[in-house]
Amino acid sequence: MSTHMWVRQIHRWLSMAFTLAVIANIVAMTMQVQAVWIGFLALVPLIPLLATGLYLFALPYLGQRGGARSEASS
Repeated sequence: MSTHMWVRQIHRWLSMAFTLAVIANIVAMTMQVQAVWIGFLALVPLIPLLATGLYLFALPYLGQRGGARSEASS
């Protein structure tokens, strides 16, 4: 399995963890629980989610750059 597929799979699992953390935060807010750690719970998966998302966003552009060079040289 290639690195791109691993990053994509990690990104999917992180998005599910982030969604669950946001739901837990909303439930805590509706129950008026004053726990700051619940608010920060969503930041744990959000930071690596941002990194993997930026990588996946840049992936097609990085692939085109190498392909454009090989077409120009031939």
